[in-house]
Amino acid sequence: MTNKDLFNQIKVKQSFLCVGLDVDIDLFPAEIRDQPDKIFNFSKSIIDATAQYCVAFKLNIAFFEAYGTEGWKSLEKVMDYLNNYYPEIFTIADAKRADIGNTSKRYAKAYFDNFDFDSITVAPYMGADSVEPFLTYKDKYTILLALTSNKGAADFQLLSSGDNMLYEKVIKTSLAWQNSNQLMFVVGATRADALINIRKLIPEHFLLIPGIGAQGGSLEDVAKTGLNNQCGLLVNSSRAIIYASNKFDYADKARLAAKKIQENMKEILIQNHII
Repeated sequence: MTNKDLFNQIKVKQSFLCVGLDVDIDLFPAEIRDQPDKIFNFSKSIIDATAQYCVAFKLNIAFFEAYGTEGWKSLEKVMDYLNNYYPEIFTIADAKRADIGNTSKRYAKAYFDNFDFDSITVAPYMGADSVEPFLTYKDKYTILLALTSNKGAADFQLLSSGDNMLYEKVIKTSLAWQNSNQLMFVVGATRADALINIRKLIPEHFLLIPGIGAQGGSLEDVAKTGLNNQCGLLVNSSRAIIYASNKFDYADKARLAAKKIQENMKEILIQNHII
């Protein structure tokens, strides 16, 4: 999938919503917790209910890993389902991988070749040779952690590095890496004030924005400072959508929650003359 394909989906669906699949069995409706294929069945129901309102699904890999063999098998089934029935939807492996070059090559093979994700989140701390193996895959995207919304982000990301803060240094340095046009960047929704400066550094790159809804970020604030002329944003909501209900109507309530966000996004896109 290319940036152009993603922008076309934004225009068609009048949305830049990414639905996060953070599959926590403890939060599933009681009626499905004992089903033999509960992780896949829950995920499939959420996908079918929200696909018309979103342009991306972000699978939080830790939530699948936590269930061992069952989780990995479910991850494979979910990705097969997405790639077969919703190939137009952008898929994100929220795995935050990166290691020495040979190890990163194996991570890239696992998520791009075996699971056929469109993108993966990657931590930049180990530098170019830990990230570039992901960037060798044509029409696949590496989503680099830039400025996150967690409390501990201030421990490193906001430290001074010469004339820049460290997160600014990460962004600037990454633009010199091989195939940097295939980079996207994570910026937390609670950091909307920093988006003005970030857009000066990377005006054309897509940004993945987690943190609206349950984490307290504002869609309007993010759009005000983060939009570019091709939208350039994927705004993620996870718990506020997929756990909108803990009863058997969970899929219907997820659909309504996604629809409400999509309607707000449509207004934002119209107001900014993007659609």
